[in-house]
Amino acid sequence: MAATHAAPAVKRLVVLVSGSGTNFQALLDEIARTGAEQYGAEIVAVGADRDGIEGLARAERAGLPTFVCKVKDFGGREEWDAALTEAVSAYEPDLVVSAGFMKILGKEFLARFGGRIVNTHPALLPSFPGAHGVRDALAYGVRVTGCTVHFVDDGVDTGPIISQGVVEIRDEDDESALHERIKEVERRLLVEVVGRLARNGYRIEGRKVVIQ
Repeated sequence: MAATHAAPAVKRLVVLVSGSGTNFQALLDEIARTGAEQYGAEIVAVGADRDGIEGLARAERAGLPTFVCKVKDFGGREEWDAALTEAVSAYEPDLVVSAGFMKILGKEFLARFGGRIVNTHPALLPSFPGAHGVRDALAYGVRVTGCTVHFVDDGVDTGPIISQGVVEIRDEDDESALHERIKEVERRLLVEVVGRLARNGYRIEGRKVVIQ
């Protein structure tokens, strides 16, 4: 059965980060440029799995609430997942954006927010899933790669694909150079996709995402 998510006037976003927060900053900049009503969403909080990172500093400079849930502060991954679920739930998000969040979300989080967690991956899924998508694409010798914006499910980069962007691989590319070009496309694609989901609403039909 298809899951349909209607579009309220302005959707509430909670963004999860683990590092520099450049994807989060791209969302923040676009919302500031267009206005939350025109973009269709506002960021209501930023969470992280560690402290002292630039992603949290960006949020604090923007005057946004922040929270940190570190795995080591809990008795195990299930306890951590439950705590993260409650921390995010407190802000009543319509969408959760995993913007470089480097932890696998657990069963409780997926049960609460399934079909509403947006993630990015630096390859054209289903090719080259996992932590080394850029390196694996280079090693395989493909001539094009790119990035994927998808919904998170209980697999590793296996959720329904929302949109993809293509990046050509150059003969002189190493992993770092290629990844930087992918990141540029990834930021633009994430901003576009989140705005469209928020403004238009969407439904998930099996593996297919239909934006209204």
